Amino acid sequence: RGAPKWQRISWEEALDTCANKLKAIVDRDGAKGLSFFGHGSHAKYLMDFLERTVGTPNVTEASFFQCRGVRDTAYLTTLGIAPDENVDMANAKVIFLTGMHIGENIHLSHVKNYLRGLERGAKLVVVDPRYSASAAKSHIWVPIRPGTDTAMLLAIMNYLIENEKYNADFVDEYGEGFEEFAAGIKEWTLDKAAAECDVPAAQIQEVADLLAANMPHVAIHPGRHTTWYGTDFQRSRALACLTGLLGAIGCKGGLVIPKGPKGLTKVNWPHVEHEEDSVLRELADKHHFSPPGTPTELLRETAISGKPYPIKGCVICGQNLIQCMPNQENTIKMLEQMEFVLCVDIMPTDSTMYADILLPDCSYLEKGDIIKSGQQWDLSEEPRQYIAPRMALIAPGFERKDSIWITNEIAKRMGYGDKIPAQSQEEMADKALAGVNLSLSKIKAEGGIHVQPGVTPYDDIDDLTVYFYSEDMEDEGYPPVPTYTPVERPPEGFVRLVYGRTPLHTFNRTANNPWLVNEAKINPVWVNDKLAARLGLKEGDSVKLVNQDGVTSRTTTTVKVTPGIRDDVVFLYHGYGTRNPEMTVALDRGIDDTSLITRIAVDPESGAHGMRNNFVKLVKAS
Repeated sequence: RGAPKWQRISWEEALDTCANKLKAIVDRDGAKGLSFFGHGSHAKYLMDFLERTVGTPNVTEASFFQCRGVRDTAYLTTLGIAPDENVDMANAKVIFLTGMHIGENIHLSHVKNYLRGLERGAKLVVVDPRYSASAAKSHIWVPIRPGTDTAMLLAIMNYLIENEKYNADFVDEYGEGFEEFAAGIKEWTLDKAAAECDVPAAQIQEVADLLAANMPHVAIHPGRHTTWYGTDFQRSRALACLTGLLGAIGCKGGLVIPKGPKGLTKVNWPHVEHEEDSVLRELADKHHFSPPGTPTELLRETAISGKPYPIKGCVICGQNLIQCMPNQENTIKMLEQMEFVLCVDIMPTDSTMYADILLPDCSYLEKGDIIKSGQQWDLSEEPRQYIAPRMALIAPGFERKDSIWITNEIAKRMGYGDKIPAQSQEEMADKALAGVNLSLSKIKAEGGIHVQPGVTPYDDIDDLTVYFYSEDMEDEGYPPVPTYTPVERPPEGFVRLVYGRTPLHTFNRTANNPWLVNEAKINPVWVNDKLAARLGLKEGDSVKLVNQDGVTSRTTTTVKVTPGIRDDVVFLYHGYGTRNPEMTVALDRGIDDTSLITRIAVDPESGAHGMRNNFVKLVKAS
């Protein structure tokens, strides 16, 4: 492990080995002796087999916990709905983004709706320490001190309440605990937030007045990749409360409840109960507002320590743990103590170096996928719903097999052949589509996507309650009102390391694509021009980064000097600096930001990692 050195074997031998190793662990330790790390829809079938039918509770998606998980549970706690980016930006009068780099980091359909909103005259407010692609289109850019976003949100809401500029009718009808909420945030004056956030009080007031003048048609974007400082549940709660305070729910330009097609048949593995005393979150009695699955750090800690029980089997599908989880040394410790590690992937990522068996998955062009359904989001047009199963465009090349085939073959060998819900992706899709009187052949005849009349999502909020003050949170010992917790400031001589996505790559998954590498060979480190002058750095200088724990980047990158970032922050694109020599094009290009995230911060409510609590200094490579 870790070399990597491989021996080519047959599919038959590989599947037999995987099944025998996994079954031996289950027979000895129970299903709780297995763990699963996955990402994406193609990992779901394998995850459901292990969790639902084999019975392991140790299932986690590190990327989901870091991305939407915390946001979704915070919104569910506050509004009773998970937002899933259902923000009607196309018809908004104001779009409000906090640390959200639309144009660099999100699905194309959302970018289209965002641009439609701007084309129709929406004002854009971007709160971000970096002059991002979205900040470049903003009417107000707030270059906030990192980690203080919640303080700004609390000050905006306090100002709106004190000046009676909130949507009082909406709050009266749908709000609960409003008076306690108003009292709980009263300390957050504009001046106090300005001092904490390092932005002018007048600018915070300007933002608040703009939101108030255009409510309820305000798109408060809930964000994506929302785990930053280990205090992120509270920030997401504050965003949800601000949405409720403006009445920006169930209206044009606001947060809307999706109206996708109903009736698709659920096709899944049969469910068995988890073993008693096996759910780690319950045993630890913490992270009571965790997303589904096991908090990633809790699972890793358990595997390394062997307490409260050993975890000796690990299955990884579509998840590059080395570049996803902070403190790579601990991730390697976790993998090295496993008796068996199986990895299913399309790329030789850094994580595959620690697998015992690597099974080649199909690329997205070579296989079907789960059925996507929903509604189109330019709601100025007649609402329409869609059903769109992804279908393979080409036959799998080389020896690749899709994850449904792989899962079924392992299941048969482990003794679960009679539990298999579908023999192929095509059969699974047809079973699901039968519930709406469709089939793959019918949808192919329609051009690959089925479109039908939709239902307007506006004004359908009869069951809505906005919990400004959450008794559920209070009962579990958490702040019932959104609360700001200060984060550590950079030590002398250091700056905070933040990262984001490049629009030219999909995480690390496309890092070895020669065409894309040619367009974005490395991830330059963004450095404020005044800071660069103080450090004696100029555009194009080659540097290494050293973090607060003395960890030095293995590789170098170049300096990008810009006034478009605060001088207490540097920024990198994520997904570079891979160490696996099988990544022949991407090897050692740029710096792996995750390698420098060694200090762990965990969100108490959700158990998710905070990913921006580390500091670095820049050292010239020559």
